[in-house]
Amino acid sequence: MQEQTTQMEHQSKMKEYEAAVEQLKGDQIRIQAEERRKTLNEETKQHQARAQYQDKLARQRYEDQLRQQQALNEENLRKQEESVQKQEAMRKATIEHEMELRHKNELLRVEAESKARARVERENADIIREQIRLKAAEHRQTVLESIKTAGAVFGEGFRAFLSDWDKVTATVAGLTLLAVGVYSARNATAVAGRYIEARLGKPSLVRETSRFTVGEAVKHPIKVTAKRLKNKPQDALEGVVLSPTLEERVRDIAIATRNTRQNNGLYRNILMYGPPGTGKTLFAKKLAMHSGMDYAIMTGGDVAPMGRDGVTAMHKVFDWASTSRRGLLLFVDEADAFLRKRATEKISEDLRATLNAFLYRTGEQSNKFMLVLASNQPEQFDWAINDRIDEIVNFALPGPEERERLVRLYFDRYVLEPATGGRQRMKLAQFDYGKKCSEIAKRTKGMSGREISKLGVAWQAAAYSSEDGVLTEAMIDARVDDAVKQHLQKMDWLHGEEEAQAKACTVFPSDSSVFRI
Repeated sequence: MQEQTTQMEHQSKMKEYEAAVEQLKGDQIRIQAEERRKTLNEETKQHQARAQYQDKLARQRYEDQLRQQQALNEENLRKQEESVQKQEAMRKATIEHEMELRHKNELLRVEAESKARARVERENADIIREQIRLKAAEHRQTVLESIKTAGAVFGEGFRAFLSDWDKVTATVAGLTLLAVGVYSARNATAVAGRYIEARLGKPSLVRETSRFTVGEAVKHPIKVTAKRLKNKPQDALEGVVLSPTLEERVRDIAIATRNTRQNNGLYRNILMYGPPGTGKTLFAKKLAMHSGMDYAIMTGGDVAPMGRDGVTAMHKVFDWASTSRRGLLLFVDEADAFLRKRATEKISEDLRATLNAFLYRTGEQSNKFMLVLASNQPEQFDWAINDRIDEIVNFALPGPEERERLVRLYFDRYVLEPATGGRQRMKLAQFDYGKKCSEIAKRTKGMSGREISKLGVAWQAAAYSSEDGVLTEAMIDARVDDAVKQHLQKMDWLHGEEEAQAKACTVFPSDSSVFRI
Protein backbone atom coordinates (compact mmCIF):
# COMPACT_ATOMS: atom_id res chain seq x y z
CA MET A 1 0.00 0.00 0.00
CA GLN A 2 2.92 2.34 0.70
CA GLU A 3 4.34 1.42 -2.71
CA GLN A 4 1.01 2.05 -4.36
CA THR A 5 0.72 5.36 -2.56
CA THR A 6 4.19 6.34 -3.69
CA GLN A 7 3.38 5.36 -7.27
CA MET A 8 0.19 7.39 -7.16
CA GLU A 9 2.09 10.41 -5.85
CA HIS A 10 4.66 9.86 -8.52
CA GLN A 11 1.93 9.68 -11.20
CA SER A 12 0.28 12.87 -9.82
CA LYS A 13 3.62 14.63 -10.02
CA MET A 14 4.04 13.32 -13.58
CA LYS A 15 0.61 14.74 -14.46
CA GLU A 16 1.48 18.03 -12.82
CA TYR A 17 4.70 18.06 -14.81
CA GLU A 18 2.84 17.28 -18.03
CA ALA A 19 0.33 20.03 -17.20
CA ALA A 20 3.18 22.50 -16.61
CA VAL A 21 4.73 21.38 -19.88
CA GLU A 22 1.42 21.93 -21.67
CA GLN A 23 1.07 25.33 -20.02
CA LEU A 24 4.59 26.21 -21.12
CA LYS A 25 3.69 25.17 -24.66
CA GLY A 26 0.52 27.35 -24.53
CA ASP A 27 2.53 30.30 -23.21
CA GLN A 28 5.10 29.77 -25.94
CA ILE A 29 2.36 29.70 -28.60
CA ARG A 30 0.81 32.86 -27.18
CA ILE A 31 4.22 34.58 -27.11
CA GLN A 32 4.86 33.52 -30.70
CA ALA A 33 1.43 34.89 -31.73
CA GLU A 34 2.16 38.17 -29.95
CA GLU A 35 5.53 38.41 -31.67
CA ARG A 36 3.92 37.65 -35.02
CA ARG A 37 1.26 40.38 -34.41
CA LYS A 38 3.95 42.90 -33.50
CA THR A 39 5.89 41.90 -36.60
CA LEU A 40 2.79 42.42 -38.76
CA ASN A 41 2.14 45.83 -37.19
CA GLU A 42 5.69 46.89 -37.76
CA GLU A 43 5.55 45.69 -41.37
CA THR A 44 2.29 47.61 -41.82
CA LYS A 45 3.87 50.81 -40.45
CA GLN A 46 6.85 50.34 -42.71
CA HIS A 47 4.56 49.83 -45.70
CA GLN A 48 2.60 53.01 -44.80
CA ALA A 49 5.78 55.03 -44.33
CA ARG A 50 7.08 53.72 -47.64
CA ALA A 51 3.77 54.60 -49.35
CA GLN A 52 3.76 58.11 -47.83
CA TYR A 53 7.35 58.66 -48.87
CA GLN A 54 6.59 57.49 -52.40
CA ASP A 55 3.50 59.78 -52.50
CA LYS A 56 5.62 62.70 -51.27
CA LEU A 57 8.21 61.97 -53.93
CA ALA A 58 5.46 61.79 -56.56
CA ARG A 59 4.00 65.14 -55.46
CA GLN A 60 7.44 66.74 -55.48
CA ARG A 61 8.05 65.36 -58.97
CA TYR A 62 4.65 66.73 -60.08
CA GLU A 63 5.36 70.15 -58.55
CA ASP A 64 8.78 70.19 -60.19
CA GLN A 65 7.15 69.34 -63.50
CA LEU A 66 4.61 72.13 -62.99
CA ARG A 67 7.36 74.63 -62.17
CA GLN A 68 9.35 73.53 -65.17
CA GLN A 69 6.26 73.75 -67.36
CA GLN A 70 5.44 77.23 -65.98
CA ALA A 71 9.01 78.38 -66.51
CA LEU A 72 8.87 76.96 -70.03
CA ASN A 73 5.56 78.74 -70.69
CA GLU A 74 6.95 82.01 -69.35
CA GLU A 75 10.02 81.61 -71.51
CA ASN A 76 7.86 80.92 -74.55
CA LEU A 77 5.65 83.91 -73.71
CA ARG A 78 8.71 86.12 -73.30
CA LYS A 79 10.09 84.92 -76.62
CA GLN A 80 6.72 85.56 -78.28
CA GLU A 81 6.59 89.08 -76.79
CA GLU A 82 10.13 89.76 -77.95
CA SER A 83 9.21 88.44 -81.39
CA VAL A 84 6.10 90.63 -81.49
CA GLN A 85 8.12 93.65 -80.35
CA LYS A 86 10.73 92.96 -83.01
CA GLN A 87 8.03 92.60 -85.66
CA GLU A 88 6.36 95.81 -84.45
CA ALA A 89 9.71 97.63 -84.51
CA MET A 90 10.41 96.32 -88.04
CA ARG A 91 6.91 97.37 -89.14
CA LYS A 92 7.39 100.85 -87.65
CA ALA A 93 10.82 101.12 -89.27
CA THR A 94 9.35 100.04 -92.61
CA ILE A 95 6.48 102.54 -92.34
CA GLU A 96 8.89 105.33 -91.36
CA HIS A 97 11.16 104.43 -94.27
CA GLU A 98 8.19 104.42 -96.68
CA MET A 99 6.98 107.78 -95.32
CA GLU A 100 10.47 109.22 -95.65
CA LEU A 101 10.74 108.01 -99.24
CA ARG A 102 7.25 109.32 -100.02
CA HIS A 103 8.14 112.66 -98.46
CA LYS A 104 11.33 112.90 -100.49
CA ASN A 105 9.47 112.01 -103.67
CA GLU A 106 6.80 114.59 -102.86
CA LEU A 107 9.47 117.24 -102.29
CA LEU A 108 11.16 116.34 -105.56
CA ARG A 109 7.85 116.46 -107.42
CA VAL A 110 6.90 119.84 -105.92
CA GLU A 111 10.35 121.20 -106.67
CA ALA A 112 10.15 119.96 -110.29
CA GLU A 113 6.66 121.42 -110.74
CA SER A 114 7.69 124.77 -109.26
CA LYS A 115 10.75 124.91 -111.49
CA ALA A 116 8.69 124.03 -114.55
CA ARG A 117 6.03 126.59 -113.62
CA ALA A 118 8.66 129.27 -113.05
CA ARG A 119 10.32 128.48 -116.36
CA VAL A 120 6.98 128.65 -118.18
CA GLU A 121 6.13 131.94 -116.47
CA ARG A 122 9.50 133.40 -117.40
CA GLU A 123 9.09 132.33 -121.01
CA ASN A 124 5.49 133.67 -121.24
CA ALA A 125 5.93 136.80 -119.09
CA ASP A 126 5.32 139.18 -122.04
CA ILE A 127 2.19 137.32 -123.12
CA ILE A 128 0.79 137.27 -119.57
CA ARG A 129 1.37 141.01 -119.08
CA GLU A 130 -0.39 141.74 -122.37
CA GLN A 131 -3.37 139.61 -121.37
CA ILE A 132 -3.63 141.40 -118.01
CA ARG A 133 -3.47 144.78 -119.73
CA LEU A 134 -6.24 143.85 -122.19
CA LYS A 135 -8.47 142.46 -119.40
CA ALA A 136 -8.06 145.63 -117.33
CA ALA A 137 -8.92 147.87 -120.28
CA GLU A 138 -11.98 145.78 -121.12
CA HIS A 139 -13.15 145.81 -117.50
CA ARG A 140 -12.74 149.58 -117.25
CA GLN A 141 -14.72 150.12 -120.44
CA THR A 142 -17.50 147.81 -119.18
CA VAL A 143 -17.76 149.62 -115.83
CA LEU A 144 -17.93 153.05 -117.48
CA GLU A 145 -20.67 151.94 -119.86
CA SER A 146 -22.62 150.37 -116.93
CA ILE A 147 -22.40 153.59 -114.91
CA LYS A 148 -23.59 155.64 -117.88
CA THR A 149 -26.51 153.30 -118.57
CA ALA A 150 -27.56 153.15 -114.89
CA GLY A 151 -27.39 156.93 -114.56
CA ALA A 152 -29.52 157.39 -117.61
CA VAL A 153 -32.12 154.85 -116.48
CA PHE A 154 -32.35 156.19 -112.89
CA GLY A 155 -32.48 159.76 -114.15
CA GLU A 156 -35.33 159.04 -116.50
CA GLY A 157 -37.18 157.03 -113.85
CA PHE A 158 -36.78 159.72 -111.15
CA ARG A 159 -37.90 162.42 -113.59
CA ALA A 160 -40.97 160.36 -114.52
CA PHE A 161 -41.68 159.68 -110.83
CA LEU A 162 -41.59 163.38 -109.90
CA SER A 163 -43.80 164.29 -112.80
CA ASP A 164 -46.52 161.81 -111.66
CA TRP A 165 -48.14 163.23 -108.46
CA ASP A 166 -50.25 160.09 -107.79
CA LYS A 167 -47.14 157.90 -107.57
CA VAL A 168 -45.47 160.33 -105.15
CA THR A 169 -48.57 160.35 -102.89
CA ALA A 170 -48.87 156.55 -102.92
CA THR A 171 -45.16 156.17 -102.10
CA VAL A 172 -45.32 158.57 -99.14
CA ALA A 173 -48.45 156.84 -97.78
CA GLY A 174 -46.83 153.42 -98.14
CA LEU A 175 -43.67 154.52 -96.30
CA THR A 176 -45.78 156.06 -93.52
CA LEU A 177 -47.82 152.87 -93.09
CA LEU A 178 -44.61 150.82 -93.07
CA ALA A 179 -43.10 152.99 -90.33
CA VAL A 180 -46.29 152.77 -88.25
CA GLY A 181 -46.37 148.97 -88.67
CA VAL A 182 -42.73 148.56 -87.63
CA TYR A 183 -43.21 150.77 -84.54
CA SER A 184 -46.43 148.95 -83.55
CA ALA A 185 -44.86 145.50 -84.04
CA ARG A 186 -41.84 146.45 -81.93
CA ASN A 187 -43.99 147.76 -79.07
CA ALA A 188 -46.35 144.79 -79.29
CA THR A 189 -43.40 142.39 -79.22
CA ALA A 190 -41.98 144.12 -76.12
CA VAL A 191 -45.36 143.98 -74.35
CA ALA A 192 -45.80 140.29 -75.26
CA GLY A 193 -42.26 139.53 -74.09
CA ARG A 194 -42.87 141.20 -70.75
CA TYR A 195 -46.16 139.31 -70.39
CA ILE A 196 -44.53 135.97 -71.21
CA GLU A 197 -41.65 136.72 -68.85
CA ALA A 198 -44.05 137.63 -66.04
CA ARG A 199 -46.19 134.54 -66.65
CA LEU A 200 -43.77 131.80 -67.68
CA GLY A 201 -40.20 133.08 -67.30
CA LYS A 202 -38.25 132.32 -64.13
CA PRO A 203 -37.30 135.48 -62.17
CA SER A 204 -33.64 136.21 -61.63
CA LEU A 205 -33.88 135.82 -57.84
CA VAL A 206 -35.22 132.25 -58.09
CA ARG A 207 -32.36 129.76 -57.96
CA GLU A 208 -34.35 126.54 -58.37
CA THR A 209 -37.95 125.74 -59.19
CA SER A 210 -40.13 122.80 -60.13
CA ARG A 211 -42.42 125.05 -62.14
CA PHE A 212 -42.53 124.81 -65.92
CA THR A 213 -40.55 127.59 -67.66
CA VAL A 214 -40.29 128.38 -71.36
CA GLY A 215 -36.50 128.71 -71.31
CA GLU A 216 -35.96 125.30 -69.80
CA ALA A 217 -38.55 123.74 -72.13
CA VAL A 218 -36.73 125.12 -75.18
CA LYS A 219 -33.26 124.11 -73.94
CA HIS A 220 -34.15 120.72 -72.43
CA PRO A 221 -37.59 119.55 -73.70
CA ILE A 222 -37.10 115.86 -72.81
CA LYS A 223 -35.79 116.63 -69.34
CA VAL A 224 -38.67 119.01 -68.58
CA THR A 225 -41.26 116.49 -69.83
CA ALA A 226 -39.79 113.71 -67.69
CA LYS A 227 -39.67 116.06 -64.72
CA ARG A 228 -43.34 116.94 -65.13
CA LEU A 229 -44.29 113.27 -65.38
CA LYS A 230 -42.32 112.36 -62.23
CA ASN A 231 -43.62 115.35 -60.26
CA LYS A 232 -46.41 113.49 -58.49
CA PRO A 233 -47.69 113.89 -54.92
CA GLN A 234 -45.59 111.90 -52.43
CA ASP A 235 -45.06 111.53 -48.71
CA ALA A 236 -43.86 114.77 -47.17
CA LEU A 237 -41.40 112.94 -44.87
CA GLU A 238 -40.01 110.48 -47.42
CA GLY A 239 -36.23 110.53 -46.95
CA VAL A 240 -36.51 113.08 -44.08
CA VAL A 241 -35.42 111.85 -40.64
CA LEU A 242 -36.70 113.91 -37.70
CA SER A 243 -37.49 113.39 -34.04
CA PRO A 244 -40.94 111.89 -33.31
CA THR A 245 -42.32 115.16 -31.89
CA LEU A 246 -41.05 117.26 -34.78
CA GLU A 247 -42.12 114.62 -37.30
CA GLU A 248 -45.68 114.67 -35.96
CA ARG A 249 -45.80 118.45 -36.12
CA VAL A 250 -44.46 118.81 -39.66
CA ARG A 251 -46.75 116.01 -40.84
CA ASP A 252 -49.71 118.00 -39.53
CA ILE A 253 -48.41 121.03 -41.43
CA ALA A 254 -48.11 118.95 -44.62
CA ILE A 255 -51.64 117.58 -44.30
CA ALA A 256 -53.05 121.06 -43.61
CA THR A 257 -51.21 122.52 -46.60
CA ARG A 258 -52.48 119.81 -48.93
CA ASN A 259 -56.07 120.26 -47.78
CA THR A 260 -55.70 124.05 -48.08
CA ARG A 261 -54.67 123.68 -51.72
CA GLN A 262 -57.50 121.27 -52.50
CA ASN A 263 -60.06 123.63 -50.92
CA ASN A 264 -58.49 126.81 -52.37
CA GLY A 265 -57.92 128.25 -48.90
CA LEU A 266 -55.38 130.74 -47.58
CA TYR A 267 -51.89 129.37 -47.05
CA ARG A 268 -50.05 129.85 -43.77
CA ASN A 269 -46.50 131.20 -43.69
CA ILE A 270 -43.86 129.12 -41.89
CA LEU A 271 -40.52 129.95 -40.28
CA MET A 272 -38.02 127.09 -39.93
CA TYR A 273 -34.94 127.80 -37.84
CA GLY A 274 -32.10 125.68 -36.54
CA PRO A 275 -28.48 124.70 -37.24
CA PRO A 276 -27.36 124.16 -40.85
CA GLY A 277 -27.91 120.76 -42.41
CA THR A 278 -30.93 119.73 -40.32
CA GLY A 279 -33.32 119.20 -43.27
CA LYS A 280 -35.10 122.55 -43.68
CA THR A 281 -34.66 122.83 -47.48
CA LEU A 282 -35.36 119.13 -48.00
CA PHE A 283 -38.62 119.31 -46.04
CA ALA A 284 -39.71 122.42 -47.97
CA LYS A 285 -39.33 120.54 -51.28
CA LYS A 286 -41.10 117.47 -49.91
CA LEU A 287 -43.91 119.66 -48.53
CA ALA A 288 -44.51 121.21 -51.96
CA MET A 289 -44.52 117.82 -53.70
CA HIS A 290 -46.79 116.29 -51.07
CA SER A 291 -49.36 119.04 -51.42
CA GLY A 292 -49.16 119.05 -55.25
CA MET A 293 -47.71 122.58 -55.37
CA ASP A 294 -44.75 123.99 -57.28
CA TYR A 295 -41.76 125.10 -55.27
CA ALA A 296 -39.27 127.92 -55.86
CA ILE A 297 -36.07 128.44 -53.90
CA MET A 298 -34.39 131.80 -53.48
CA THR A 299 -31.60 132.80 -51.13
CA GLY A 300 -31.38 135.99 -49.13
CA GLY A 301 -27.77 136.59 -50.12
CA ASP A 302 -28.82 137.31 -53.74
CA VAL A 303 -30.98 140.32 -52.81
CA ALA A 304 -28.40 142.76 -51.41
CA PRO A 305 -26.05 142.74 -54.47
CA MET A 306 -28.92 143.77 -56.77
CA GLY A 307 -29.00 147.30 -55.32
CA ARG A 308 -31.70 149.46 -56.86
CA ASP A 309 -32.96 146.59 -59.00
CA GLY A 310 -33.90 144.64 -55.89
CA VAL A 311 -37.36 146.20 -55.61
CA THR A 312 -38.25 145.39 -59.22
CA ALA A 313 -36.85 141.85 -58.88
CA MET A 314 -38.86 141.29 -55.70
CA HIS A 315 -42.10 142.41 -57.36
CA LYS A 316 -41.33 140.11 -60.32
CA VAL A 317 -40.95 137.16 -57.95
CA PHE A 318 -44.35 137.70 -56.35
CA ASP A 319 -46.03 138.51 -59.70
CA TRP A 320 -44.63 135.27 -61.06
CA ALA A 321 -45.72 133.37 -57.95
CA SER A 322 -49.27 134.72 -58.19
CA THR A 323 -49.68 133.28 -61.72
CA SER A 324 -49.15 129.66 -60.63
CA ARG A 325 -52.22 127.53 -61.22
CA ARG A 326 -51.08 124.80 -58.82
CA GLY A 327 -49.98 127.15 -56.07
CA LEU A 328 -46.35 128.01 -55.31
CA LEU A 329 -44.30 127.33 -52.18
CA LEU A 330 -41.71 130.14 -52.06
CA PHE A 331 -38.79 128.97 -49.92
CA VAL A 332 -36.38 131.73 -48.83
CA ASP A 333 -33.13 130.22 -47.58
CA GLU A 334 -30.82 132.33 -45.39
CA ALA A 335 -33.68 134.80 -45.03
CA ASP A 336 -31.89 136.77 -42.31
CA ALA A 337 -29.45 138.05 -44.98
CA PHE A 338 -31.96 140.70 -46.17
CA LEU A 339 -34.89 140.59 -43.73
CA ARG A 340 -32.94 142.39 -41.00
CA LYS A 341 -34.14 145.06 -38.66
CA ARG A 342 -34.70 148.33 -40.54
CA ALA A 343 -33.76 150.43 -37.51
CA THR A 344 -30.10 149.44 -37.67
CA GLU A 345 -27.59 151.49 -39.64
CA LYS A 346 -25.98 148.41 -41.22
CA ILE A 347 -28.76 148.03 -43.78
CA SER A 348 -28.51 150.14 -46.94
CA GLU A 349 -31.26 152.24 -48.45
CA ASP A 350 -31.65 149.93 -51.43
CA LEU A 351 -31.94 146.89 -49.17
CA ARG A 352 -34.42 148.75 -46.95
CA ALA A 353 -36.54 149.53 -50.02
CA THR A 354 -36.41 145.88 -51.10
CA LEU A 355 -37.47 144.82 -47.61
CA ASN A 356 -40.39 147.27 -47.74
CA ALA A 357 -41.46 145.75 -51.07
CA PHE A 358 -41.29 142.29 -49.55
CA LEU A 359 -43.41 143.40 -46.60
CA TYR A 360 -45.94 145.03 -48.94
CA ARG A 361 -46.38 141.84 -50.99
CA THR A 362 -46.68 139.61 -47.90
CA GLY A 363 -48.97 141.86 -45.87
CA GLU A 364 -51.97 139.60 -46.44
CA GLN A 365 -52.26 135.85 -46.69
CA SER A 366 -52.66 134.51 -50.20
CA ASN A 367 -54.25 131.50 -51.84
CA LYS A 368 -51.67 131.62 -54.64
CA PHE A 369 -48.38 131.19 -52.82
CA MET A 370 -47.08 129.99 -49.47
CA LEU A 371 -44.05 131.62 -47.83
CA VAL A 372 -41.50 129.42 -46.04
CA LEU A 373 -38.51 131.13 -44.41
CA ALA A 374 -35.36 129.36 -43.20
CA SER A 375 -32.77 130.97 -40.97
CA ASN A 376 -29.99 130.11 -38.55
CA GLN A 377 -30.41 133.43 -36.71
CA PRO A 378 -34.13 134.33 -36.58
CA GLU A 379 -33.50 136.91 -33.86
CA GLN A 380 -32.15 139.27 -36.56
CA PHE A 381 -35.53 139.48 -38.34
CA ASP A 382 -37.41 142.74 -38.54
CA TRP A 383 -40.46 142.78 -36.27
CA ALA A 384 -42.77 143.15 -39.26
CA ILE A 385 -41.40 139.86 -40.63
CA ASN A 386 -42.27 138.10 -37.37
CA ASP A 387 -45.81 139.44 -37.77
CA ARG A 388 -46.08 137.64 -41.14
CA ILE A 389 -45.16 134.25 -39.63
CA ASP A 390 -48.02 131.88 -38.72
CA GLU A 391 -46.04 128.81 -37.69
CA ILE A 392 -42.54 128.53 -36.17
CA VAL A 393 -40.75 125.17 -36.37
CA ASN A 394 -37.40 124.41 -34.73
CA PHE A 395 -35.22 121.93 -36.63
CA ALA A 396 -32.75 120.77 -33.98
CA LEU A 397 -29.75 118.48 -34.36
CA PRO A 398 -30.68 114.78 -34.59
CA GLY A 399 -30.74 112.71 -31.40
CA PRO A 400 -29.29 109.19 -30.94
CA GLU A 401 -32.23 107.40 -32.58
CA GLU A 402 -32.41 109.89 -35.45
CA ARG A 403 -28.65 109.62 -36.01
CA GLU A 404 -28.89 105.84 -36.24
CA ARG A 405 -31.74 106.12 -38.75
CA LEU A 406 -29.73 108.61 -40.79
CA VAL A 407 -26.61 106.41 -40.71
CA ARG A 408 -28.61 103.39 -41.85
CA LEU A 409 -30.37 105.44 -44.53
CA TYR A 410 -27.16 106.80 -46.09
CA PHE A 411 -25.34 103.48 -45.62
CA ASP A 412 -28.05 101.80 -47.71
CA ARG A 413 -28.07 104.60 -50.28
CA TYR A 414 -24.34 105.10 -50.82
CA VAL A 415 -22.89 101.69 -49.91
CA LEU A 416 -25.33 98.76 -50.01
CA GLU A 417 -27.27 99.73 -53.13
CA PRO A 418 -24.15 100.42 -55.30
CA ALA A 419 -22.46 97.27 -53.94
CA THR A 420 -25.44 95.01 -54.67
CA GLY A 421 -26.41 96.69 -57.93
CA GLY A 422 -23.48 95.20 -59.82
CA ARG A 423 -23.17 98.13 -62.20
CA GLN A 424 -20.46 99.99 -60.27
CA ARG A 425 -16.92 99.16 -59.19
CA MET A 426 -17.77 98.66 -55.54
CA LYS A 427 -17.83 95.69 -53.16
CA LEU A 428 -18.47 95.37 -49.43
CA ALA A 429 -16.51 93.22 -47.00
CA GLN A 430 -18.27 90.85 -44.61
CA PHE A 431 -19.06 92.30 -41.17
CA ASP A 432 -22.09 93.10 -39.01
CA TYR A 433 -23.59 96.11 -40.83
CA GLY A 434 -26.32 96.81 -38.26
CA LYS A 435 -23.89 96.76 -35.34
CA LYS A 436 -21.47 99.01 -37.22
CA CYS A 437 -24.25 101.55 -37.97
CA SER A 438 -25.19 101.63 -34.29
CA GLU A 439 -21.55 102.27 -33.32
CA ILE A 440 -21.24 105.07 -35.88
CA ALA A 441 -24.46 106.68 -34.60
CA LYS A 442 -22.98 106.83 -31.10
CA ARG A 443 -19.69 108.31 -32.35
CA THR A 444 -21.34 111.03 -34.47
CA LYS A 445 -22.90 112.87 -31.56
CA GLY A 446 -23.60 116.53 -32.37
CA MET A 447 -23.36 116.07 -36.16
CA SER A 448 -26.14 117.24 -38.49
CA GLY A 449 -27.92 115.24 -41.16
CA ARG A 450 -25.88 116.89 -43.91
CA GLU A 451 -22.61 115.90 -42.21
CA ILE A 452 -23.82 112.29 -41.89
CA SER A 453 -24.81 112.26 -45.59
CA LYS A 454 -21.33 113.51 -46.48
CA LEU A 455 -19.96 110.67 -44.37
CA GLY A 456 -21.85 108.22 -46.59
CA VAL A 457 -20.36 109.85 -49.69
CA ALA A 458 -16.91 109.55 -48.07
CA TRP A 459 -17.42 105.79 -47.62
CA GLN A 460 -18.34 105.47 -51.27
CA ALA A 461 -15.30 107.49 -52.34
CA ALA A 462 -13.03 105.32 -50.14
CA ALA A 463 -14.27 102.18 -51.93
CA TYR A 464 -13.75 103.76 -55.35
CA SER A 465 -10.21 104.86 -54.46
CA SER A 466 -9.12 101.41 -53.25
CA GLU A 467 -7.26 99.01 -55.53
CA ASP A 468 -9.84 96.21 -55.46
CA GLY A 469 -12.92 98.39 -54.85
CA VAL A 470 -13.75 96.64 -51.55
CA LEU A 471 -15.01 98.76 -48.63
CA THR A 472 -13.73 97.28 -45.37
CA GLU A 473 -14.69 97.95 -41.77
CA ALA A 474 -11.32 99.61 -41.14
CA MET A 475 -11.89 102.05 -44.03
CA ILE A 476 -15.32 102.97 -42.63
CA ASP A 477 -13.84 103.59 -39.17
CA ALA A 478 -11.07 105.74 -40.65
CA ARG A 479 -13.58 107.95 -42.47
CA VAL A 480 -15.69 108.26 -39.32
CA ASP A 481 -12.63 109.32 -37.32
CA ASP A 482 -11.81 112.01 -39.90
CA ALA A 483 -15.41 113.29 -39.89
CA VAL A 484 -15.50 113.46 -36.08
CA LYS A 485 -12.19 115.36 -35.98
CA GLN A 486 -13.39 117.84 -38.60
CA HIS A 487 -16.67 118.35 -36.70
CA LEU A 488 -14.80 119.06 -33.47
CA GLN A 489 -12.53 121.51 -35.30
CA LYS A 490 -15.55 123.35 -36.71
CA MET A 491 -17.12 123.51 -33.26
CA ASP A 492 -13.88 124.97 -31.85
CA TRP A 493 -13.92 127.64 -34.56
CA LEU A 494 -17.58 128.42 -33.82
CA HIS A 495 -17.00 128.68 -30.07
CA GLY A 496 -13.96 130.89 -30.66
CA GLU A 497 -15.98 133.21 -32.89
CA GLU A 498 -18.79 133.40 -30.31
CA GLU A 499 -16.31 134.21 -27.54
CA ALA A 500 -14.71 136.92 -29.67
CA GLN A 501 -18.12 138.47 -30.34
CA ALA A 502 -18.99 138.30 -26.66
CA LYS A 503 -15.77 140.11 -25.74
CA ALA A 504 -16.30 142.73 -28.44
CA CYS A 505 -19.91 143.43 -27.39
CA THR A 506 -19.56 145.22 -24.04
CA VAL A 507 -22.76 146.87 -22.79
CA PHE A 508 -22.58 150.17 -20.89
CA PRO A 509 -25.86 151.27 -19.16
CA SER A 510 -26.84 154.95 -19.12
CA ASP A 511 -29.62 157.07 -17.70
CA SER A 512 -31.69 157.02 -20.87
CA SER A 513 -30.36 154.33 -23.21
CA VAL A 514 -27.99 151.41 -23.63
CA PHE A 515 -24.92 151.86 -25.84
CA ARG A 516 -23.35 148.79 -27.45
CA ILE A 517 -19.70 148.92 -28.55
